[in-house]
Amino acid sequence: MKNAAPIHLPKVEILETGLQTLREHGLAAQIEERFLGAGPNRGDARVRLGYGGQVGVVYTVECKRWITPKTVGAIAARMQELGTNALLITDYATQTVAEQLKDQGVAFADTAGNAYLRGANFLIWANGRKPLAGHKAPRAGRAWQPAGIRVIFALLCNPDWIDLGYRDLAARAGVANGTVGWVMRELTEQGFVVKPRRRKLKRQLVQRRKLLDRWVEFYTGTFRQTTLLGRYKADHFDWWKTLNARKYAVMLGGETAGAILTDFLKPEIVTLYGRDIPPQLMIEHRLRKAHDGNIEIRQRFWTFDYDWNHPDLTPPVLVYADLLATGDTRCIETAQKVYDGHLAGLVAEG
Repeated sequence: MKNAAPIHLPKVEILETGLQTLREHGLAAQIEERFLGAGPNRGDARVRLGYGGQVGVVYTVECKRWITPKTVGAIAARMQELGTNALLITDYATQTVAEQLKDQGVAFADTAGNAYLRGANFLIWANGRKPLAGHKAPRAGRAWQPAGIRVIFALLCNPDWIDLGYRDLAARAGVANGTVGWVMRELTEQGFVVKPRRRKLKRQLVQRRKLLDRWVEFYTGTFRQTTLLGRYKADHFDWWKTLNARKYAVMLGGETAGAILTDFLKPEIVTLYGRDIPPQLMIEHRLRKAHDGNIEIRQRFWTFDYDWNHPDLTPPVLVYADLLATGDTRCIETAQKVYDGHLAGLVAEG
């Protein structure tokens, strides 16, 4: 017998099947408005959910496919944007993902029957149900492959680069010339780039917050794991507070950068980005390799210098993403503070 073809449910079917899950758990579920547009605080739909004959409460729904443990932090941040009554509907939440979503207070339902939702007079918590046969991750477009992720990162950090010539942008992003062409085509098809009808007008990068959210999901879900060069330990955890990062050609990122930017977080992991592992840093700070080390050195995957007041830190887009990648509640709160202080203006559209 041949294997069943992979099932990649579109958003419309995910929405309908997810609501059916909630009905099977005893709720009345009615769609009030579908696909509300591109705004960051608008979802894919609004639905009214009620229990026991009550009129019910309106929820803003976000539909997401293929959530993994690494992307839960980014998803939780997105759901916070949608307000108090936000509902995630996905194709499938594994037991681990479901537990993480519940821990983050994210209301959700999937097409397999798993759900978590707390109302005024009900609580739904179902976990461990198996997905549809043939369930597999949808294939990402070329724009979301490693080279494309580098280009989009460069554009998120420098939105005005959107109108550069392709060769110039490729050089600044550190990718092959041909990469920019197909990334631009896909971003245009997906509504993130607007091409002018008249030559004198500039290209525009639009829906920037949505693009940031999507980039973070792909970065944390697939790309980030390829950047790790090694894990280490030091004699004293606070050694990084006196680190002269430029001496070793490294930059502080993740929790340490978040702590510096917000004074809100006590970091548990020290993250450094560099071209390689600097031998002088290892010797002078007595860093030793350790599988469970709380110091991680990651590959710097961008070639441009980011112009801001913290040259020893990675760009704020990356600080934000690395904080969300932890899945930790305090780190997610810190990520929001980084967003408010250093990214909101960058992704705003005039």
